[in-house]
Amino acid sequence: MIQPLAYIHPQAKIADNVVIEPFVTIHKDVVIGEGTWIGSNVTIMDGARIGKNCRIFPGAVVSAPPQDMKYQGEPSTVTVGDNTIIRECVTLNRGTALDKNTTTIGKNCLLMAYVHVAHDCIIGDNVIIANSVQLAGHIEVQNFAFIGGTSAVHQFVCIGAHSIISGGSLVRKDVPPYTKAGREPLSYVGINSVGLRRRGFTSEQINEIQEIYRIIYLRKHNTTKALDILEADREPTEIRDEIIDFIRNSNRGIMKGFGST
Repeated sequence: MIQPLAYIHPQAKIADNVVIEPFVTIHKDVVIGEGTWIGSNVTIMDGARIGKNCRIFPGAVVSAPPQDMKYQGEPSTVTVGDNTIIRECVTLNRGTALDKNTTTIGKNCLLMAYVHVAHDCIIGDNVIIANSVQLAGHIEVQNFAFIGGTSAVHQFVCIGAHSIISGGSLVRKDVPPYTKAGREPLSYVGINSVGLRRRGFTSEQINEIQEIYRIIYLRKHNTTKALDILEADREPTEIRDEIIDFIRNSNRGIMKGFGST
């Protein structure tokens, strides 16, 4: 299952049923789970922790040192969850001691060709990141989010669960959960109703999300006032509280409604 033209450091920990194609390079401090396939010309560097049944396509570089001038060579990691697909020429940089000391990719993700994930990012489960998306350091992408191709995301941005961002976007502000984001500057353009239906959200839940974002984005309130109205006028639910908590905890501020100043 391991081609003789691959180089694997003798101290790397490779599980059973791992397929390693020719011209792969695997460094010393690496762990790879059962059933994973490593395509030709992949480089897996120190600190990689790759789960079960992953597929890593030719040209990818996993766990390269971070492109951060403050990095001093300290040990750190990249973790890739089970069943995640990493397509051609994706680059994943490991974390830094000044933040999380790790970069994390969740389970069941798809990172399409030429995606870059910088140091200390956290990518949740079931995330899809389309071709040539560039993620700066310290970014969080929550479960089931989708980022359209060639988008660029500013450092420290948080992208909420079940949100969808149109291709070619410049993401400078946080994107709340369940929303659709588009235009320039990046703005709220509705909720991700199609994605929510596909994932089993009920009509009542989708209507609740729609009403919440009408108050936040369409009633001409500032964000603080909108959150006060939501807490005063709407019964607490898991969805309501998730949206309120996301916005209250936003460090960069959330994207505006289309046409807002």
